[in-house]
Amino acid sequence: MKKLLLIGLFGLFSLNANAQEETTTYNGEKYGYIIDKSGKKVEGVVHLNGSYSSPWQNQLKVKFAAVADIDKVKNKIKFKTYDADDIKEYMLYEGDAPRVFQSIKYTNTREAINSSNNSTGIGAGIKALNNLTRTSQFAEIVTDGKIRVYKMYGYPTSASAYNSVENERLRTTPDYVYSKKGGKVEDFTPAKVKIAIGDCPVTKAKAAKGEYGSLKNEEKQRSGLGKFIRDEIKNATVDKLSIVNEVIYDYNENCK
Repeated sequence: MKKLLLIGLFGLFSLNANAQEETTTYNGEKYGYIIDKSGKKVEGVVHLNGSYSSPWQNQLKVKFAAVADIDKVKNKIKFKTYDADDIKEYMLYEGDAPRVFQSIKYTNTREAINSSNNSTGIGAGIKALNNLTRTSQFAEIVTDGKIRVYKMYGYPTSASAYNSVENERLRTTPDYVYSKKGGKVEDFTPAKVKIAIGDCPVTKAKAAKGEYGSLKNEEKQRSGLGKFIRDEIKNATVDKLSIVNEVIYDYNENCK
């Protein structure tokens, strides 16, 4: 009997964990949609999990209510909370502009390395662990096409809620990752970008001639673990958004 009770409680806990519900007031929430694991699009309202000061929280969970769960007369709305293992995608409108977040498989090794090089002690270890253990997460699409680029934020320690300097660095210095033709999500480095755009005559020729200002001054590749770590940290300082806006945009426009 005890065993059956434990199984029943575990099953109930699992169901609640995968479909957390919350009833709150309707205050002009932002419209959008989710795409479930079967590929079905469900329209409704989306409430971001993070804020301006904690955008990394948007990568963990999202609150969503289908149209049927909105009662404007009673000013009530029933939200369900989803994580990146529950749905494939969510979108909400910021004004007229759609913001699309997709569930991806990616481990932020660079931020974990950055943690160990910029801080010490237990906090550094916790922060590195926070970034290394996040595999399934939502990432916001920056540009779409044959090459899709996502914006990613590093995760702080739980204690860094009180560390304004650390949170400000994470908030203002997002990283970028990319996927080509729907393939594996990879780190975004100048060297990898040159390889990725090499199958298009237009962008390959421009890169070879040095016509992309954002790809200039690339250092030669090094070998060895220590040099690899230093290069990874340097890659974090590359102006990747300029590469996205110049090179990736050109590739997606000319290489359909």
